[in-house]
Amino acid sequence: MTNLEVKTKLSEKEVHDRLKSYFGEGGLGLEIKNDSSDDCLTFEGGGGFVKATICAADGKTSVELQTQEWDIQVREFASRLP
Repeated sequence: MTNLEVKTKLSEKEVHDRLKSYFGEGGLGLEIKNDSSDDCLTFEGGGGFVKATICAADGKTSVELQTQEWDIQVREFASRLP
């Protein structure tokens, strides 16, 4: 399991939308298991999961990512955040 935290200048909504595009339908095709709010998303598929928690912090957006079996893709996603 991998845990990763990154900060970005993107808004919480922009990060939320990018997560859905990258990991969900049209991207890697993982199933969205939790999208109950703008600050938490959970995807499942391929024997693993990706969980993202998004919050504003010090004028930036903090994104905490936790994954099992999708480590490479999570690191790639994080590296693309400005």
